[in-house]
Amino acid sequence: MMARRLFVMVASGLWIFSPASASDKKLTEDDRIEILRGLSSEYATVKSYLPRSKKPLPFESTGTYDKKKWEELGRELGPAARVGDLVQITRVAIESDKILLEINNGMKKGGHWYDHVEVGMGNSTAPVNQNRDANAPAGTYIALLFDKHVPPVKSADIKKMLLPILDFEKHSATENYFDKLPEPVQKAIKANKAIEGMDREQVMLALGKPRHKERGLKDGDETEDWIYGQPPGKITFVSFAGSKVAKVKEAYADIGGSTATPIPPR
Repeated sequence: MMARRLFVMVASGLWIFSPASASDKKLTEDDRIEILRGLSSEYATVKSYLPRSKKPLPFESTGTYDKKKWEELGRELGPAARVGDLVQITRVAIESDKILLEINNGMKKGGHWYDHVEVGMGNSTAPVNQNRDANAPAGTYIALLFDKHVPPVKSADIKKMLLPILDFEKHSATENYFDKLPEPVQKAIKANKAIEGMDREQVMLALGKPRHKERGLKDGDETEDWIYGQPPGKITFVSFAGSKVAKVKEAYADIGGSTATPIPPR
């Protein structure tokens, strides 16, 4: 009987002092470095409406979030990105129980070069950005929340957790994606040009992230203009109708910021 009790006590002691279970393990320094390298500057396609927000949008590591609350924020501050948009993680911060992701540079304050650029023909010009507050660069923040503390996860695990709102898959295999594109689109991307018929992802591959976006309505349809370049120099306007490029226009801005019709090629 005594031997049995001793066995139970020893077994209990071993359980008490045994190493922590996998769920209790904490993030190591190597894990942190891998996450920062694996997520920083990564692109993703938006799968669910992302509102602009001054505070990080809470998103549980289980894949759940308050969709209604996000929509309310969108009505108050506007969208950071809509379904199908391409966004970039511009900053990653790891805290004890959460991972903070800055999307498209977040909600930065201050003026921008395009606030003083005017576009037009002859003596008739208009500012590119007529309402700076309404058309400020779209960005937001996401807080990936964990129970108690961040476990030893990898960047690939985090991408899977974010799958309900962000799809990284297309951009983890960019070369395969490029090879499947139509030849004219491939040529345009190699030449760093946008052409009619491209979608947003293809424009991003060709020109990168735009310096500014303008959204509006025309005949009841939503329009969007992406603006590239900085004066003095060439300014490129890429106009979308729906998900495709409808028009590409180039102009040249002088030091003062006004633009003129480009000189036709000889």
